Amino acid sequence: MSRLIRKTIPLVRTLNPVRPFSSAGNIIDGVATAKAIRSELKEKVSKMAHKPGLAVVLVGDRRDSATYVKSKKKACKEIGVESFSVDYPSDVSESELLNKIDELNKKEDVHGILVQLPLPTHICEQTVIEKIAVEKDVDGLHPLNVARLNQTNTHKAARDAWTSDALDFNVACTPEGIIELLDRIGCGIESKRAVVIGRSNIVGIPIALLLMQRNATVTIAHSRTQDIAGVVRQADIVVAAVGRAEMVKGEWLKPGAVVIDVGINSVEDKTTKKGYRLVGDCHFESCKEVAGHITPVPGGVGPMTIAMLLKNTVKSAERSFSRKN
Repeated sequence: MSRLIRKTIPLVRTLNPVRPFSSAGNIIDGVATAKAIRSELKEKVSKMAHKPGLAVVLVGDRRDSATYVKSKKKACKEIGVESFSVDYPSDVSESELLNKIDELNKKEDVHGILVQLPLPTHICEQTVIEKIAVEKDVDGLHPLNVARLNQTNTHKAARDAWTSDALDFNVACTPEGIIELLDRIGCGIESKRAVVIGRSNIVGIPIALLLMQRNATVTIAHSRTQDIAGVVRQADIVVAAVGRAEMVKGEWLKPGAVVIDVGINSVEDKTTKKGYRLVGDCHFESCKEVAGHITPVPGGVGPMTIAMLLKNTVKSAERSFSRKN
């Protein structure tokens, strides 16, 4: 175990690399940005001696999970990553699933393993996550990867912050995608005030750590935060990841703030064919009038999550090939 966590987060001297991004006015186009990242990854994969491989494990017949898995496989094909499908019925035993993961851990042509969540209630998700080899955990949820995210020397004098390309372990995809978006719009993170609304293990806590390690001053707001609007109003960067439809209003924002809306909520709308529409955790129409930049929902953070999954898979493959040479 000590071998896996002996290194702290690598540091680089370039704070804000210039990279292609897409935005219209102050709207951050996550679809176009994710497409640009996939194009970059496709070029990188084309130069690799061996194809990276991603195993995608789906348990049950949830329509939303199946849709997500289909999107991930399509993205793999687009950039030249080999995808391996493992499908189980919802009543598969936990032991059978763990045995399959153990088998995938040993396969040399599999560099990343993704188990689509949520799992049926008779299977312990944490046990499954911990079974995945840490170096193949492209979701960044393994306890050792989470532990490495908590290590930092960036508070020391004369240290600059890392870029995600410099990390030698995998970070949860959505938080990593948020950092990519901030970098690609040229948002300097260092010395900024950042407020993260929400404290989940998948988004809230890791993005707070990532922002802190890029030398932002970070506040995590949650359901027990007093005067949350006042707290948010101090922020140069706002990350809304609380799961409450249109909670953040424009009057909460500091003029010019960068707003990253992670929420995906459905609200009734009888004017649409489906009878509902998707909205974020921010009231988009009022927030976009105040924000310097803002992500829409859909089309903002969502596409970046899959792009980061691909990026983690390619990086895992590169590290695997490097260990063999």
